[in-house]
Amino acid sequence: MTFPFGWLCAFCVRSQPLRHRQIAAGFVGNFRHRRRARFAFYNSSSIPAGAAMKFLHTRLAALTLLFCGSALAHETPQSVDAALERARSEHSPVLIDFQAQWCYSCYFMNTNVLTGKEWNAALKRVVLVQADADSPDGAAWMKKLSVKALPSYVVLNPDGSELGRILAEQPRDKFYPALDRILGGRDALDTLKTQAASGSNSALADALASYEARGQAADGLAWFASLSDAVTMAAQHDKKAATRLAQLEMEKAAKDKNTHECVVQAQRMLAGDPGCDRYYAIDTLLECSEKLPADERKSALAMQRPALKALLDKQVFVATPTCADQRSAVIAAADLDKALGDAAAERAVLDRGIAAAQHTLGGDLRRDRNAADNQRVYLVRAQRQSEVDALMPKLIAAYPDDYVYAYRHGKSLLERGQAAVALPFLEQASQKAFGVNRLSVANARAKALLALNRRADAEKVVAEALEANGPWFPEAAAKLKAVLKS
Repeated sequence: MTFPFGWLCAFCVRSQPLRHRQIAAGFVGNFRHRRRARFAFYNSSSIPAGAAMKFLHTRLAALTLLFCGSALAHETPQSVDAALERARSEHSPVLIDFQAQWCYSCYFMNTNVLTGKEWNAALKRVVLVQADADSPDGAAWMKKLSVKALPSYVVLNPDGSELGRILAEQPRDKFYPALDRILGGRDALDTLKTQAASGSNSALADALASYEARGQAADGLAWFASLSDAVTMAAQHDKKAATRLAQLEMEKAAKDKNTHECVVQAQRMLAGDPGCDRYYAIDTLLECSEKLPADERKSALAMQRPALKALLDKQVFVATPTCADQRSAVIAAADLDKALGDAAAERAVLDRGIAAAQHTLGGDLRRDRNAADNQRVYLVRAQRQSEVDALMPKLIAAYPDDYVYAYRHGKSLLERGQAAVALPFLEQASQKAFGVNRLSVANARAKALLALNRRADAEKVVAEALEANGPWFPEAAAKLKAVLKS
């Protein structure tokens, strides 16, 4: 099963374009395609060293201390294949922690959830491997397991079969019970399907959610249609199961670009009990309804405001949030207000998010990287560019051990025609970039150099990045090559 049943990167993203993906991934640009941009697809035998390992340092150090002095003391697996090999010898399941340096939800989990006695107890039950989505190994396994969002925690048997997965930012009181269920074998999809066929509406809802988490809406609907009439009829009258069924119908319609059906199913899901998936469903409704007549669209969207506002008040902006993905909730609310033409409400919810981030940080950007990045995104979304430009050098100074903020700031400056100002930031980012990010940073560096009439230097940057990359990430490599032809 997946817990919760839905999206995330915080909003993180499907393979088809969806709104505001670039906010989720943290890339600078327009704000379409938000929800789930967190993955790349190719193969390798290991996660790259250097910057990737610095990102993992804190958790690896904790794991090393856990096993220090024990007969089990050995190096943490550097690839999923290596983790599976160890799992077979130790007769333990593998827990794959899919993450990335730009994944703000991953930082939330690292700081607030994957710590303490519960985490230490979990580590004794599994072989842990961290898979960076931007490395060849991580990207390949994301593709193989149909992982569509970050963070994702997938538990495999030693033979590679899946026991279950957990998606997105989760509070501790949701994450650990879900993990216990998976490790106990109670959430394997085959088990859920067997229980559902026997009449368990709860298992049926969980099975549908598992299909959704894997991006297999059509397969889930086909399985549901194969059940007996008595089971499907009962499910239609069960609120949780009906909500998950509408979710799959919505996802399939969105993928098929059937906008009318997508709107209908989104409304059905939102009328049910979507929990913290409400803001993700609203995000889909916003996209699917774009071509409706203006009055019809506004009527459909306006119905969603009260429930979303209540969720923000009671489950997001509270001391102990039930819905941990604050950023997705805030951006969905701002997008909804914008679509309804309510600029004041749009500004207010963004201001509320900025104030919440600043309160959490207390003037120290290093206190909470999730909150620090939320502040950045809310400011960008609010188009408060001067404040963004003042914040970015502080973020770079606060988090100097990876490429992320230097790249974001440099790329933003470049897109605004400030190549000379952008280049030093991009050069700084290039020293920390790895995997597919090496190609992305080189792409921006080459463009800056070309804008400064330094073609020879641009050609050198491209050649060096391609040589370091090897055969991986062909799409990004092709885009980098194309820069010199533009």
